[in-house]
Amino acid sequence: MSVNPSPVAVALYDARPFFEKALQYGIAHGIIDAQKLSLICTEAPKGMVQIARYFGSEFLRPELEKARERMVNLVSLYLEASCKGDLRQAAESLRDHSFLSRSKGGSDMLKALIAMPQNSHFGMHENAGFTDDHIPLLAKWSLRSLADYQTEWAQRSQVVQVVDAAIWLAGQLGMDTDDLEDAGKDAEAVIRTALLVLATGRTEMPDWAAFETMIMALRKKYGTVKSSGKPLSLSIKAPQPMPARLQGVVDALGHSVMADLPTLLDARLPARQLFDQTPAFMGRYFWIEDALSEVDHHDRKASAVWQKATGGLTDDGSLLTLLLCVAAGAPPKTLLSQKGAAALIRKIQKTGLDPALARQYILTHAPAQYQQDYIRLWSDFVEEAQPTLQSDSFSALQDALALLRLECNVA
Repeated sequence: MSVNPSPVAVALYDARPFFEKALQYGIAHGIIDAQKLSLICTEAPKGMVQIARYFGSEFLRPELEKARERMVNLVSLYLEASCKGDLRQAAESLRDHSFLSRSKGGSDMLKALIAMPQNSHFGMHENAGFTDDHIPLLAKWSLRSLADYQTEWAQRSQVVQVVDAAIWLAGQLGMDTDDLEDAGKDAEAVIRTALLVLATGRTEMPDWAAFETMIMALRKKYGTVKSSGKPLSLSIKAPQPMPARLQGVVDALGHSVMADLPTLLDARLPARQLFDQTPAFMGRYFWIEDALSEVDHHDRKASAVWQKATGGLTDDGSLLTLLLCVAAGAPPKTLLSQKGAAALIRKIQKTGLDPALARQYILTHAPAQYQQDYIRLWSDFVEEAQPTLQSDSFSALQDALALLRLECNVA
């Protein structure tokens, strides 16, 4: 059974542009007089020509027809938005201002919307505002409804809040907008990292080395608490005071960091694997990409390992002793006792010698400026010594011990 709409329901629907409704309301209630109506009728054709010229050509009738539609829609957008749908206020606005100014008001609304960022990725932001490149977008938006405009405005306003929050938090940690745009990462990632940095008492946005150190420190401090099932005492929240309009965005992302903590504190996952190879965490956090800093960090870390292994010794005997231990799969030492040397030789005779292990050890830990010299030293030694060290002759042990006393450090 079909139901026909009642006459009252039909009367409630009015598809006329808001400008037309406001104009008729103004005429009916004496707000807009004949003189003002005549002025609007004079201004409208001028506006149509200007709009047609701006978007294409004022010499083609279809372009002029489209320009009339755009002009009416722009005026309607401005009046309905600025007057919040109140017909009396809209009629008074038409009375008190020129018709073309209301059209420009609608155009300015759309230009401001189009210039707003559509997503929170710093690498995709344009700071030049509205430009001629945006004219095709303006042409489309000039025919859209206020509801479309308001929906888009709400979405882009949320993006702006996220971006502004990232800029504000990064600024507290010594990083400015230009740096963020050069980095080209998501604002959400910047906020999450900033909250972790502040929660751990640090004062600067981290490069990778500092970020990894921060995660390791968190795992060391809170990992046992996590495994025990007790609540974490780590507080993830924005510093105060901060702009009130940004608080909600930061709080929401703070909750997402708290949700990430069980994974962040899981020591079974190496930090680089978690943040660079795990899909759910790739791009989720931020660190400054500084190749020189990472190389420097690697060099310092490698230097510390080499310094500890060699004890600062650089003579050939100490280095060859160390590298021979590494190639044999034994704990690295720079000095062997007679008993230790014999045990090392028996291990080599039983399980073999892998010269490549020592070469890799040099490349990983030795100071870069000496690596090639050390590799040559090791290669020359192996070429001469390996047959003796891995011999199965009757006197092999004594011959190998004599070799080690000559080339290595045996006390």
